[in-house]
Amino acid sequence: MRKLSTVAPDWWDYTTLDSELLEDAARLSAQDLQGLEREGFTVRFYDTAEDFFLAEALEYIDAWKQATDNEPAGICGPIGPTEQLPLVARLVNELGLSLRHCHFWGMDEWIENGKEVSQDFPLGFARADMDLCFNRIRPELAMPAANLHFPAADTREFVATWDAARCVVMQGGQGEVKHWAFNDPPRRQGKHKDAPPSPEEYRQLGTRVVELHPMTLMQNARTSGGGAVHRVPSQAVTVGPQETFKAEKVSIWHPGHHDNPFGMRLTSLMISQRIPDAAVPMSLLADHPNVQFNFLRSAVGTCDVEMH
Repeated sequence: MRKLSTVAPDWWDYTTLDSELLEDAARLSAQDLQGLEREGFTVRFYDTAEDFFLAEALEYIDAWKQATDNEPAGICGPIGPTEQLPLVARLVNELGLSLRHCHFWGMDEWIENGKEVSQDFPLGFARADMDLCFNRIRPELAMPAANLHFPAADTREFVATWDAARCVVMQGGQGEVKHWAFNDPPRRQGKHKDAPPSPEEYRQLGTRVVELHPMTLMQNARTSGGGAVHRVPSQAVTVGPQETFKAEKVSIWHPGHHDNPFGMRLTSLMISQRIPDAAVPMSLLADHPNVQFNFLRSAVGTCDVEMH
């Protein structure tokens, strides 16, 4: 039987993996990370934050430039990181890029009392997308409201939109529990008490309402609320692996403040070596044909022991 999590014994997470794999990841240098590239898995480094977030913003522009009346196209984007979003609006305005045939999918949203939160909710993801990006685009260039797709507790309408346009790229960040979107590891209960779901089983999951892992609650409180965990909802609706594997490319952005040097190394190693495990949801991207990891070089750090 797999070992218990050292941080949340009622849940699956990366601490239940074999210790040898964890140590292999911790030993990787920044140069080693670059060497993990293989067909279908690309690794990119950026020397400055300006270059990093501009490159992320340009993925929006590249995807939207491919959209036509007959072949609408778009991008699925995260909240975390968010620094790229004002740059996206600035680029659209400066280039005079009409978003008439373009689409955007939000990755996730908080759920309270069985319903997605409104755009008045301070931590809301749709609110952040609108405030930081879409409301800053000139009206004559703006994306039609019908082409802005945000997930809701009733997922049917959102799921249907994935067949209405081509998703050129799905961007994401990586959380401390090694998720993309809110694809967290599940609780250790029922048929998954002694082993996590198989990769094949987890990849069958679509957009859905999920219970969030304790690590995810702590991370979002830390990054967005000064540590006030009581303000972070315990449920969210999130885009699933089914939709993710419809995206032509999955591009993950590591600025260093959502996950740590060890986490970035672990998922890189598991994707490179094709070691998918549902306790590390990001590792399931090992089976996607086009994944790119993007690192801010100064954030890669080391896993050396250093007391402060």
